[in-house]
Amino acid sequence: MPDMLVKLYNLPEEFSLDYLSEKGIYIKRPLPPDIHQVTKFVRVHFSEAWASEVSVALTKVNPTCFIAIKNKKVIGFACFDATAKGFFGPTGVDENYRSYGIGKALLMKCLLAMRDEGYAYAIIGGVDKAQPFYEKVCQAIVIPNTNQTVYSRMIQYN
Repeated sequence: MPDMLVKLYNLPEEFSLDYLSEKGIYIKRPLPPDIHQVTKFVRVHFSEAWASEVSVALTKVNPTCFIAIKNKKVIGFACFDATAKGFFGPTGVDENYRSYGIGKALLMKCLLAMRDEGYAYAIIGGVDKAQPFYEKVCQAIVIPNTNQTVYSRMIQYN
């Protein structure tokens, strides 16, 4: 699974979320007290490892995580600087809401936040089947020779 690189200085200055708010979906940066609700969502819909990364992102003074909510329920998330500085991810959206543009909105909110924090580039790690999505949405390019990943240091890495 290759890593990808995004030029953050090529992103638009602003990104409208009107198309989501019209559907009652909102993107927000959660507060640390939201940690249990957000990590539970990630654990149930994705994985324990991703829940751990989200936990790290949420325990920062300025959390490096954004969530999508509808009716005060978490339906998606995206993080950056969770496992490694300059890395986007993990990210995921509830299967029932995957055709709404939520993944794009979460990605863009994170990338714009990274740019605002002074990053010029972001790395999207281990993209697998999502490569066309990242190429289209943020013009990410594959980083050559990224067979080994930042996650290869994990205790139970496969």
